[in-house]
Amino acid sequence: MIGRMRERLVAACDGASKGNPGPAAWAWVVADDAEAPARWEAGPLGKATNNVAELTALERLLAATDPAVPLEVRMDSQYAMKAVTTWLPGWKRNGWKTSGGKPVANQELVVRIDELLAGRSVDFRYVPAHQADGDPLNDFADRAASQAAVVQQPAGSAQGSPEPPASPDTPKARPASKQGRSAGGKSPRRSGGSSTRTISAKFPGRCLCGRPYAAGEQIAKNDQGWGHPECRTAAADAD
Repeated sequence: MIGRMRERLVAACDGASKGNPGPAAWAWVVADDAEAPARWEAGPLGKATNNVAELTALERLLAATDPAVPLEVRMDSQYAMKAVTTWLPGWKRNGWKTSGGKPVANQELVVRIDELLAGRSVDFRYVPAHQADGDPLNDFADRAASQAAVVQQPAGSAQGSPEPPASPDTPKARPASKQGRSAGGKSPRRSGGSSTRTISAKFPGRCLCGRPYAAGEQIAKNDQGWGHPECRTAAADAD
């Protein structure tokens, strides 16, 4: 267990699936008093969906932290958050059936999370994923999960693992002179209609770099269509 003798823990968790379903993994990170990553863990799941990876990350985080210590959990998965905060009470009342009468997806994980949440103080906070100025803890968990999904090997601070590498899905912060942000705070836009926004691809495709991307993978718009966020960033930096 971690987190003893603390008044409050701040943590983040995330899951990754390369293909959805595809090679998947989970990760969590707990911050120190300065909200910098202090302890973390990541583990492979073999082939699984992104939703399974996200729920598993939350389950592992709750199991690894002291239930007597209030916990703030930062997540970028609206599905996982709504599953355990908004939808769960109704599912339980309906005998673990949806409002449409269908069995709840990933029920075993949701039931386990419900058990781990019982009697403890947990505050869920949604944070957007893959932002240049996003939440550092969520970014760390995202990178750890992504790396574990690719290599299918466990990692973590207890094993002396190095910090996970930067995610290619997160755009680099641009110099203020190039950001083009208006006084109204609108999102910057680049020439050719591209922007900093990333989305999950609905269908597989091919980036201008020649490499393919899978359905569910994060992509971004560039001058010639949609492709890998790092290719868009590289093109913008070359302007």
